[in-house]
Amino acid sequence: MAEEGRRGEEEDRGPGAAHRGFVMMENLLEKLKLLNYEEEVLVKHNMKSLTRHYFVSSPYLASNTGEQFYMFTIIAAWLINVAGRRFTEPQEYDEPNATVSHILAELRAFGVKVDFPPSKLKSGSGEFVCFVLDRLAEEALKNRGFTFRRPNYPAENTEEESVMDDDAELTLSKVEEEMIEEADDEEENVMDLETLKLRNAHAEAEPSSKPDDILESTVDAAEWRLEVERVLPQLKVTIRTDNKDWRIHLDQMHQHRDGITSSLKDTKSYLDKLQEDIGKTLEKVSSREKYINNQLEALIQEYRNAQAQLSEAKESYRQASVGVMARTRVLAEISEELEKVKQEMEDKGSSMSDGAPVVKIKQSLTKLKQEVVQMDVRIGVVEHTLLQAKLKEKSNMTRDMHATNIPDSTAGTFT
Repeated sequence: MAEEGRRGEEEDRGPGAAHRGFVMMENLLEKLKLLNYEEEVLVKHNMKSLTRHYFVSSPYLASNTGEQFYMFTIIAAWLINVAGRRFTEPQEYDEPNATVSHILAELRAFGVKVDFPPSKLKSGSGEFVCFVLDRLAEEALKNRGFTFRRPNYPAENTEEESVMDDDAELTLSKVEEEMIEEADDEEENVMDLETLKLRNAHAEAEPSSKPDDILESTVDAAEWRLEVERVLPQLKVTIRTDNKDWRIHLDQMHQHRDGITSSLKDTKSYLDKLQEDIGKTLEKVSSREKYINNQLEALIQEYRNAQAQLSEAKESYRQASVGVMARTRVLAEISEELEKVKQEMEDKGSSMSDGAPVVKIKQSLTKLKQEVVQMDVRIGVVEHTLLQAKLKEKSNMTRDMHATNIPDSTAGTFT
């Protein structure tokens, strides 16, 4: 459905809408070359040159969305800065939506109407990407003072003479064809000798048909001259020259040599004068250079001494830095050991000054006393119970003894 909608939109815009991006990209590339983007962008970021259809979205072209979007943001930021507005160069891992929004905001600031959503630029290719870069390139060219001028065409010669010559010319091939045709006609009209003899004999037998009076022309002389003037250009035979002929090349070489010789006469004096001026200027520069060297010899010597002292100071600083680093490492180790000792002392001090163990001991003693009291009570209860058991057992034994003694006494009385 999306593909059909896009095709319908292109049909509404016209049959050439599909190729509009190619033309716009080629114009954009020419504008970027005018702005010297190779030196200011590609060399700085170590990038490859743009192809003629780099930002064009087409199924027939290879695309890399991430690379194209990064290239688009870099070039757009550079164009905005060249156009006179400060714009921070985006990084590769910046938020794409925020970057596109900033670029469109700067484009609106130039007075360009933006009637498409920012998501159209996230792909890094397409007609809208070319549109944004093209508008920014135009603003950059305006800021640098570059304007496109109308081309100056050379004045053309009158075409009347050339038209007359073209009409009157007959090429060599046409002349040869006509000559061949005439030769064929002559061959057709040739008769053998026998036929000619018979015709002569027949002509002698017939009465003579020659006119008795002198022939006189009935054509007007003025009309005859007009006809001659009309036909005369057609009778002119002009053979076209072949550009591959060595004679023509030789003539051109002679003409160029004459032109170079004549031009050299005019320019040699200017070149000699220029050479003389350049020689004088070089002498002045060399003499001035010698004078400056003589005047600054003392300062140069002082500068060299200062450089030597600076080198010595840097060397001593480097050696001292090595010693400081070693001592700093030792200090760090000692500090670490000191921290450990302090931590152990704090732990021992806190354990010595802490009253919690004493409180725990007192609580344990109190609890132990309570348990001892409870144990004493239990022991007393157990002793009381044991005493009762012993007393009960003793009473039982006593009763049993009495019971055994009573029957014996009774039996003795009966006896």
